[in-house]
Amino acid sequence: MKLSDLRPTPGSKKRPKRVGRGNASGHGTYSTRGGKGQTARTGYRMPPGFEGGQTPLWKRVPKRGFKNALRRDYVPINVGQLDERFDDGAEVTLQALVQQGLIKKSESVKVLGNGSLTKRLVVHAHRFSQSAKEKILAAGGQVIELEPRPASEEKPKKTE
Repeated sequence: MKLSDLRPTPGSKKRPKRVGRGNASGHGTYSTRGGKGQTARTGYRMPPGFEGGQTPLWKRVPKRGFKNALRRDYVPINVGQLDERFDDGAEVTLQALVQQGLIKKSESVKVLGNGSLTKRLVVHAHRFSQSAKEKILAAGGQVIELEPRPASEEKPKKTE
Protein backbone atom coordinates (compact mmCIF):
# COMPACT_ATOMS: atom_id res chain seq x y z
CA MET A 1 0.00 0.00 0.00
CA LYS A 2 1.26 3.43 -0.94
CA LEU A 3 0.40 6.83 0.45
CA SER A 4 -1.15 7.75 -2.89
CA ASP A 5 -3.55 4.78 -2.61
CA LEU A 6 -5.19 6.10 0.58
CA ARG A 7 -8.73 7.40 0.16
CA PRO A 8 -11.25 8.68 2.73
CA THR A 9 -13.96 6.24 3.81
CA PRO A 10 -16.93 6.44 1.46
CA GLY A 11 -19.55 8.80 2.86
CA SER A 12 -17.16 10.58 5.24
CA LYS A 13 -16.47 13.52 2.91
CA LYS A 14 -19.38 15.68 1.71
CA ARG A 15 -19.19 18.04 -1.21
CA PRO A 16 -19.54 21.68 -0.16
CA LYS A 17 -22.82 23.44 -0.95
CA ARG A 18 -22.24 25.71 -3.96
CA VAL A 19 -24.36 28.80 -3.56
CA GLY A 20 -24.80 31.83 -5.79
CA ARG A 21 -24.38 29.93 -9.06
CA GLY A 22 -27.75 30.78 -10.61
CA ASN A 23 -31.32 29.66 -10.04
CA ALA A 24 -30.88 26.40 -11.96
CA SER A 25 -28.61 25.14 -9.17
CA GLY A 26 -31.40 25.56 -6.59
CA HIS A 27 -29.21 27.90 -4.56
CA GLY A 28 -29.37 31.07 -6.59
CA THR A 29 -30.82 34.58 -6.00
CA TYR A 30 -30.64 34.76 -2.20
CA SER A 31 -28.05 31.97 -1.84
CA THR A 32 -29.98 30.21 1.00
CA ARG A 33 -29.84 33.37 3.14
CA GLY A 34 -33.54 34.17 2.95
CA GLY A 35 -34.63 37.70 2.12
CA LYS A 36 -32.82 41.00 2.50
CA GLY A 37 -31.78 42.64 5.73
CA GLN A 38 -29.42 42.08 8.59
CA THR A 39 -29.39 38.29 8.45
CA ALA A 40 -28.50 38.28 4.74
CA ARG A 41 -25.30 40.28 5.31
CA THR A 42 -21.88 38.81 5.85
CA GLY A 43 -20.61 38.85 9.43
CA TYR A 44 -24.14 38.64 10.83
CA ARG A 45 -24.25 37.73 14.51
CA MET A 46 -26.89 38.51 17.11
CA PRO A 47 -26.18 38.43 20.82
CA PRO A 48 -27.55 35.35 22.57
CA GLY A 49 -31.08 35.96 23.83
CA PHE A 50 -31.77 38.74 21.32
CA GLU A 51 -35.44 38.79 20.35
CA GLY A 52 -35.51 41.33 17.54
CA GLY A 53 -35.87 44.39 19.74
CA GLN A 54 -38.59 42.86 21.93
CA THR A 55 -37.58 42.86 25.58
CA PRO A 56 -35.80 39.53 26.01
CA LEU A 57 -37.11 36.82 28.30
CA TRP A 58 -34.28 37.15 30.80
CA LYS A 59 -35.28 40.79 31.36
CA ARG A 60 -39.03 40.07 31.50
CA VAL A 61 -38.79 37.38 34.18
CA PRO A 62 -39.12 38.83 37.71
CA LYS A 63 -35.98 38.78 39.81
CA ARG A 64 -36.31 37.85 43.47
CA GLY A 65 -34.02 37.53 46.43
CA PHE A 66 -30.36 38.20 46.97
CA LYS A 67 -27.26 36.05 46.45
CA ASN A 68 -24.37 37.00 48.68
CA ALA A 69 -21.20 36.45 46.66
CA LEU A 70 -19.06 36.53 49.84
CA ARG A 71 -21.07 33.86 51.68
CA ARG A 72 -19.00 31.15 53.32
CA ASP A 73 -20.43 27.64 53.47
CA TYR A 74 -19.47 25.34 56.32
CA VAL A 75 -19.74 21.56 56.45
CA PRO A 76 -21.47 20.63 59.72
CA ILE A 77 -19.88 17.87 61.82
CA ASN A 78 -21.35 16.79 65.13
CA VAL A 79 -19.32 15.87 68.21
CA GLY A 80 -21.12 12.51 68.18
CA GLN A 81 -19.51 11.74 64.80
CA LEU A 82 -16.09 12.67 66.18
CA ASP A 83 -16.67 10.40 69.19
CA GLU A 84 -17.50 7.44 66.89
CA ARG A 85 -14.61 7.88 64.46
CA PHE A 86 -11.64 9.00 66.57
CA ASP A 87 -9.72 7.36 69.43
CA ASP A 88 -9.13 8.93 72.83
CA GLY A 89 -6.39 11.59 72.73
CA ALA A 90 -6.53 11.91 68.92
CA GLU A 91 -5.92 15.17 67.09
CA VAL A 92 -8.82 15.98 64.76
CA THR A 93 -7.42 18.00 61.84
CA LEU A 94 -8.88 18.73 58.43
CA GLN A 95 -6.64 16.03 56.92
CA ALA A 96 -7.92 13.51 59.48
CA LEU A 97 -11.52 14.43 58.64
CA VAL A 98 -10.80 13.89 54.93
CA GLN A 99 -9.26 10.48 55.68
CA GLN A 100 -12.34 9.53 57.70
CA GLY A 101 -14.57 10.59 54.78
CA LEU A 102 -16.41 13.27 56.76
CA ILE A 103 -15.43 16.13 54.45
CA LYS A 104 -14.00 16.65 50.97
CA LYS A 105 -10.57 18.13 50.45
CA SER A 106 -10.93 21.88 50.82
CA GLU A 107 -14.03 22.63 52.86
CA SER A 108 -14.61 24.85 55.87
CA VAL A 109 -15.83 22.93 58.91
CA LYS A 110 -18.19 23.88 61.72
CA VAL A 111 -18.40 21.54 64.70
CA LEU A 112 -21.89 21.25 66.20
CA GLY A 113 -22.89 19.90 69.61
CA ASN A 114 -25.26 17.08 68.61
CA GLY A 115 -24.41 13.79 70.34
CA SER A 116 -22.21 12.99 73.30
CA LEU A 117 -18.44 13.14 73.57
CA THR A 118 -16.63 10.77 75.94
CA LYS A 119 -13.11 11.01 74.47
CA ARG A 120 -10.46 13.66 74.98
CA LEU A 121 -9.90 15.17 71.51
CA VAL A 122 -7.91 18.10 70.14
CA VAL A 123 -10.25 19.51 67.49
CA HIS A 124 -9.10 21.89 64.74
CA ALA A 125 -12.01 23.54 62.85
CA HIS A 126 -13.05 26.87 61.37
CA ARG A 127 -16.08 27.33 63.64
CA PHE A 128 -17.59 25.78 66.77
CA SER A 129 -21.05 26.06 68.22
CA GLN A 130 -21.20 27.02 71.90
CA SER A 131 -22.51 23.59 72.94
CA ALA A 132 -19.77 21.81 70.94
CA LYS A 133 -17.07 23.89 72.65
CA GLU A 134 -18.52 23.09 76.06
CA LYS A 135 -18.70 19.33 75.35
CA ILE A 136 -15.14 19.15 73.97
CA LEU A 137 -13.71 21.11 76.91
CA ALA A 138 -15.79 19.12 79.45
CA ALA A 139 -14.33 15.88 78.05
CA GLY A 140 -10.83 17.29 78.64
CA GLY A 141 -10.09 18.13 75.02
CA GLN A 142 -8.94 21.28 73.25
CA VAL A 143 -10.68 23.61 70.81
CA ILE A 144 -8.47 25.21 68.14
CA GLU A 145 -10.21 27.64 65.82
CA LEU A 146 -8.62 27.89 62.37
CA GLU A 147 -8.37 31.09 60.39
CA PRO A 148 -11.03 31.33 57.69
CA ARG A 149 -9.59 30.79 54.24
CA PRO A 150 -8.97 34.00 52.26
CA ALA A 151 -11.67 34.89 49.74
CA SER A 152 -9.15 34.44 46.91
CA GLU A 153 -8.86 30.69 47.70
CA GLU A 154 -12.59 30.14 47.78
CA LYS A 155 -14.41 29.30 44.59
CA PRO A 156 -16.62 32.15 43.38
CA LYS A 157 -20.33 31.42 43.74
CA LYS A 158 -22.51 31.29 40.65
CA THR A 159 -25.01 34.12 40.71
CA GLU A 160 -28.31 33.62 38.97
